[in-house]
Amino acid sequence: MRMYDIIMNKRNGKELTDEEIRFFIEGYTKGEIPDYQVSSLMMAIYFRKMTARETLTLTLAMADSGEKLDLSAIYGIKVDKHSTGGVGDKTSLALTPIVASLGVPVAKMSGRGLGHTGGTIDKLESFDGFSTAISNDTFINNVNTIGIAIMGQTADLAPADKKLYALRDVTATVDNMSLIASSIMSKKLAAGADSIVLDVKTGSGAFMKTEEDSFALAREMVEIGRNAGRKMSAVISDMDQPLGNAVGNAIEVIEAIDTLKGKGPADFTELVYTLGAQMLINGGVAPDVDTANKMIKETISSGKALDKLAEFVKAQGGNPEQVYNTDLLKLADNCIEVKSPEAGYVEHIDCDEIGICSLILGGGRETKESEIDLSVGIMLKKKVGDCVEKGETIALIYANDLKKADVAMERFIKAYHFSGNEVTVPALIKGII
Repeated sequence: MRMYDIIMNKRNGKELTDEEIRFFIEGYTKGEIPDYQVSSLMMAIYFRKMTARETLTLTLAMADSGEKLDLSAIYGIKVDKHSTGGVGDKTSLALTPIVASLGVPVAKMSGRGLGHTGGTIDKLESFDGFSTAISNDTFINNVNTIGIAIMGQTADLAPADKKLYALRDVTATVDNMSLIASSIMSKKLAAGADSIVLDVKTGSGAFMKTEEDSFALAREMVEIGRNAGRKMSAVISDMDQPLGNAVGNAIEVIEAIDTLKGKGPADFTELVYTLGAQMLINGGVAPDVDTANKMIKETISSGKALDKLAEFVKAQGGNPEQVYNTDLLKLADNCIEVKSPEAGYVEHIDCDEIGICSLILGGGRETKESEIDLSVGIMLKKKVGDCVEKGETIALIYANDLKKADVAMERFIKAYHFSGNEVTVPALIKGII
């Protein structure tokens, strides 16, 4: 078999065989096929597309290219959750202790943030001493004993995807539905869960800017998962403005804890309930959404979900007292009010820009080697649809560097757009597949 023939077949619009796809994935992972040939194939795929069968085979080949997490020693149905990323997306911090407290085991691999979107691991490290650098044995034991464990993604998990994505990123072939879906799902399948619940973001702060593209991606990933024998659900949720009010690391942890106390922002709480219901149904502990919602409400009101978070934090070296007393979590030394430049209703927020403001403050990474300041962040006081007076506080900026705060504030103000007329708040949940 020759790579030349595989490139020509796809260039001419032919459907690649399973053998051809596995040949190029295995050869590229081992370094036997050069970048220039694979980049040529990626461009052919970009224009000629892939069938459902090709996409599934590509996903499975990438999932099989390295280490696969064996979760068979964990009791029960393992349900994983994946978000396509956004600004203020601290969902896992509240969601995982809720479902774990209700009997669905959470064995999750998470990543760090890069750019203006935050990573779950970075947020968790706001707890003093918390570590995701745990062994596989500890990981499995923690899930079996307390119902929840989160560890960092290993370099050996779906290495073919890592190589392919880096190549696609510099050859203008990222934006292809099959390649995006297979990239995400290869890592999820390699992580070993029985069921996967996807949170596919849509809007200005999301990878997919339109609802049409977001639904298409969700359907593609659900089909891949089902064809691979997993129970799948996908929620399409709005990311035209930050999720909740907090953007940062420690500040998002505090908001997630407030939500576990029943005091979280309405939009964030709605998303937690929506995703939680899907996880409880797929995990076999709830027959329908209404029952699942009642279960979530009860575990929050009883304090069991909060206790589960504290148990989880303690099991991975963190300080559980910070769960019960968020004043112990460090926020930046300076809290600066951002005043509205005009009166009116908040019509639109450039979501990406708010994430970039947090990045400027030091709350995100420009490169993988960048140091994050976990204490900085932004607390929104006004969101889309809210009425604002000129000079009224629309946000608080938490900063340790006042020069960075000035730059972030100037950019933040430009991200807000106002109208003289009342503005309808867009629905958070666009649909469920």
